[in-house]
Amino acid sequence: MTTETDATAPTEPVRFDTKIAVLLRDDLQPWQRLNVTAFLVSGIGSEVPEVIGDPYADADGTAYLPMFRQPVLVFEGTKETLTAAHRRALSRSLPQSVFTSDNFTTGNDRDNRAAVRAVPGDQLDLVGLAVHGPRNAVDKVLKGARMHP
Repeated sequence: MTTETDATAPTEPVRFDTKIAVLLRDDLQPWQRLNVTAFLVSGIGSEVPEVIGDPYADADGTAYLPMFRQPVLVFEGTKETLTAAHRRALSRSLPQSVFTSDNFTTGNDRDNRAAVRAVPGDQLDLVGLAVHGPRNAVDKVLKGARMHP
């Protein structure tokens, strides 16, 4: 396996044919936005391993964990925008992770999963979702959403 140093790396911009996007409900508190985003993107990384890049290392040789190899775009929208995006992602069979308002009341992964499982998909009180897929498909899923400020 060969790696490029910064001095030998290509200078043209990298354009990805896929997109990772997070859609947050616009009425969340700042701490909730950060918390929900962190949880949601962890789902994408675990199910779509090809989006994870190589590990990092500094000049001293200290190793750091790998991260996404492409940007994560964060959007916001109304409750209705999230419901529509969820439906569109399902209809396109795109991998997605969801976070519901009920997840704020639980304290662990088991109870989070149980809270989602207790509600039919079309009745989930979504506060966020993350989706990965071809750029144009993700753009269609996010119709009506706006970039997070």
